[in-house]
Amino acid sequence: MAGDIVIIFDFDRTLIDDDSDQWVLTNMDLTDHFNQLRDTLPWNSLMDAMLKELYLRGKTVQDIAECLKSVPLHPHIIAAIRSAHALGCDLKVASDSNSFYIKTILEHHGIYSCFSEIITNPVSTDGGRLRIFPYQDASSPHGCDLCPPNLCKGGVIKQIQASMLDGPSKRLIYIGDGKNDLCPTLTLVEGDFVMPRKNYSLWKHILKNLRLVKAKVCEWNDGADLARILIELVNMLR
Repeated sequence: MAGDIVIIFDFDRTLIDDDSDQWVLTNMDLTDHFNQLRDTLPWNSLMDAMLKELYLRGKTVQDIAECLKSVPLHPHIIAAIRSAHALGCDLKVASDSNSFYIKTILEHHGIYSCFSEIITNPVSTDGGRLRIFPYQDASSPHGCDLCPPNLCKGGVIKQIQASMLDGPSKRLIYIGDGKNDLCPTLTLVEGDFVMPRKNYSLWKHILKNLRLVKAKVCEWNDGADLARILIELVNMLR
């Protein structure tokens, strides 16, 4: 049954073919300011500092939203997400981006409601400016050497797996591209699937650690390829 399939997407360079943080930096003329601070702060704090700079420049939350709405999303991926959702698959996002960027982009493309959960760094509006906070606070370290301090995706997968113990047997499909997608990949079990983007960091790390990967590996190249393989897997598992 498709209802027994949980599909977890990374966001940047996976669900979208760009990087949402870099998109804002480039299109809102923050590259020089970013380069001045890039070696002084961890990424999550750095992105919060970039949003502060936009606020000081007079940019509004709506200005940032309009910038994000121009992020392209492959039409085949949009169609695949709608198809998987219609078939009853449980779709989630696990990303080191942030909730405002992800929600804005997915809503603009009409697919936000297809996802049951967005697991990412939270955002609030503080005095008219966006603030990014870590998904996992530094005061409670997750202890994973493979992930950034603010989000262990492997821990996220373990929580999903734990929630499935008392229910029917489910299959997980994890889709990603980056080094921080290796940890969740290693938590998958036999019968699960991992879809790494070919020639990107996750794919290269999987090749180096194949004996540690229990899930079946299905590589993909671009949005059309991802969509085709994903729907083939869903139909096969059904």
